[in-house]
Amino acid sequence: MAKKAEKKEEHVWNTYTASEKKELETLATGYRAFLTDCKTERESVKEIIKEAEAAGYKELRKATEGGKKLRDGDKVYVVGMKKTIALFNIGQAPIDQGLTILGAHIDTCRLDLKQNPLYEDTGMAYFDTHYYGGIKKYQWVTVPLALHGVVAKKDGSVVDVIIGEDDDDPAFCVTDLLIHLAHEQMEKKADKVVEGEKLDVLIGTLPINAKDDDAKDPVKKNILAILKDKYGIEEGDFNSAELTFVPAGKAREMGLDRSLILAYGQDDRVCAYTSLRAMLDTEKVEKTACCLLVDKEEIGSVGATGMQSRFFENALAEVLDAIGQYSELTMRRCLQNSKMLSSDVSSGFDPLYKEAFDPKNVSYLGHGLVFNKFTGSRGKSGSNDANAEYIAELRAMMDKHDVHYHLTELGKVDLGGGGTIAYIMSLYGMQVIDCGVPVVSMHAPWEVTSKIDLYEVKKGYMAFLAEA
Repeated sequence: MAKKAEKKEEHVWNTYTASEKKELETLATGYRAFLTDCKTERESVKEIIKEAEAAGYKELRKATEGGKKLRDGDKVYVVGMKKTIALFNIGQAPIDQGLTILGAHIDTCRLDLKQNPLYEDTGMAYFDTHYYGGIKKYQWVTVPLALHGVVAKKDGSVVDVIIGEDDDDPAFCVTDLLIHLAHEQMEKKADKVVEGEKLDVLIGTLPINAKDDDAKDPVKKNILAILKDKYGIEEGDFNSAELTFVPAGKAREMGLDRSLILAYGQDDRVCAYTSLRAMLDTEKVEKTACCLLVDKEEIGSVGATGMQSRFFENALAEVLDAIGQYSELTMRRCLQNSKMLSSDVSSGFDPLYKEAFDPKNVSYLGHGLVFNKFTGSRGKSGSNDANAEYIAELRAMMDKHDVHYHLTELGKVDLGGGGTIAYIMSLYGMQVIDCGVPVVSMHAPWEVTSKIDLYEVKKGYMAFLAEA
């Protein structure tokens, strides 16, 4: 597939100039650094704020101190609970004509610590976990893991924790049963081979005092002593902590030709990063542009930092007030007249599992940006189904800006499906479609994307901000 969905052309890579290939590699390098450094929502938001401020964005309250009003060309951001963020580039057009919105999610599958996680069993200390998001649980055993997150203490201080990423750090893992004794295990269905309650992470075996064999839970006590010494954390502090295990290690180039990226958390940070870069690289806009990066999509977009919350509405209301145009009717008109790309990934075709896909309606690595008219499952259940007129408008935009794209579905009709934040935003009456990149091994500890698709989707997002 190529620039136009109706016909095939030469390989996308061969259409690039030397300058474009250099831009592609620069984008991919920055993306790998983002993936390596930002493995939680909090880490992502922290980095996004840093990059946004370097590009001239200001926190909304600071930008409007003393009753100062926003004007076209002003760039502001609003943060929700350190886990979600909305950036606004104020345009020249009246705000009730709507926004151009790039919306992605920055949460990803992982193993969260339970509120009382630490225990010892037969001289081995563990952290008890509760998996987050839709995972194949057996993929998470024997994989090197790192511990990320925060611990909020009763005195109001918050301790940042990252253990397992530096070469000198220890790593962690969930153990598995040796093949010699696994006959019964191997006969179980895949979703039962490793059950959720067995995804506990081994964290130590040394007792606090090797000479004191009668001490109760000496290994657990030693772990607590280490945490107390290094982080000032006591066992009770786990009750007010958000700690999570994620795959340890850096995002890497993949393949002898270095055409791919292998990394944790590319669903959906690949679209979050490219949305951010498109937003920051866009200077003047006709319509006010918004880059919305949210939490909790992997568990239904619920909670105060998910798309189903009022965070976006509240942020938009504050922006309208800062422009001097707030009213309930203006906000409703603004939302209804907005156009959005729900920046989320699609399932990339894997020839090893071709039976799961309709080859005529599937995304392919290296073929560019992907539009999903609808997601949902089976009979389009739970789907936003984009209007034909909107898709035609987007096709014209992509062709005008020489963006390679194709239209796809997630997989074969009756196999299942998935969802994004698109259906939630469509409740405002705005035009919304899912638009992202293909991912192979989606929701696995390590996912695969193409550098070409990374570059094309960023081009597509910039075209959208310029033309929508």
